[in-house]
Amino acid sequence: MSSNSNGWRCGGLLVAATVTACASLWLPVSANQDIHRAQVRQIDLLTPGPYAALDVSDSYQDGTPDFLRLTSEADRHAFRRWIAFLAEAQYYRGRDSASEINDCAALLRFAYREALRKHDGKWAAEIALPVTPEIPNIAQYTYPNTPLEAALFRIRAGPFAPQDLRNGAFAEFADANTLRRFNSYFVSRDLQAARRGDLLFFRQLDQRSPYHAMIYLGRSQFEAGPEAYVIYHTGPSGNSAGEIRRPTVRELMTHPDARWHPLRENPAFLGVYRWTILRGAD
Repeated sequence: MSSNSNGWRCGGLLVAATVTACASLWLPVSANQDIHRAQVRQIDLLTPGPYAALDVSDSYQDGTPDFLRLTSEADRHAFRRWIAFLAEAQYYRGRDSASEINDCAALLRFAYREALRKHDGKWAAEIALPVTPEIPNIAQYTYPNTPLEAALFRIRAGPFAPQDLRNGAFAEFADANTLRRFNSYFVSRDLQAARRGDLLFFRQLDQRSPYHAMIYLGRSQFEAGPEAYVIYHTGPSGNSAGEIRRPTVRELMTHPDARWHPLRENPAFLGVYRWTILRGAD
């Protein structure tokens, strides 16, 4: 897919298609933090059902509890495939894509949430999926029956604490910068480090909404070929509601506005980020 003379838009502003990276750093865990985790691990959260006595450790002190991180390689692989597949499926739906997807962050939230669903026929019909892939479901938990229920996205700084389950630290909505700061972590400013389902973030300080994100698809799951793609939503602009676009990485690299090139030498490129629920073994 080629860019037009007006460039690419995200959040109603001129941008290039982007893959995502994460800017939070891997923080060392102090002895005091180890003691704290040992203490809170035993706390009964008084939550009915299978999550009544959660291990509320936060090994990376990034705000994501360990119980939310995907612990099996099979789940992590399935999550990556579902994220990319669901975003690309919305591109193929064109103007009939899910109504909630109205900017770049909304596409990320949709793909993340739906990747954690039970992917049966009823679900596929509800979101008008054009084709159902042979990708396993996530086994660890199923949205919205997660330990955090429907509020999947961290919206506050700081390490996870048991009270965060009830104090509004997690929500169903998060904008692009919140997804970058609290729900993903920095991997690299080298695009070669991106894996399927990762994110690219850009920041343009001269724009009203400076943060823009996209999902790195890698090779398409809908068509054959060696090209790697990224995907994003343009966001509304004027009287237009915007649209989902899927340029190739090659097209992104040659975008006429160098501010959108995912290169180390571009200060507007924040890098490749990865979802915090993949952190550790991934």
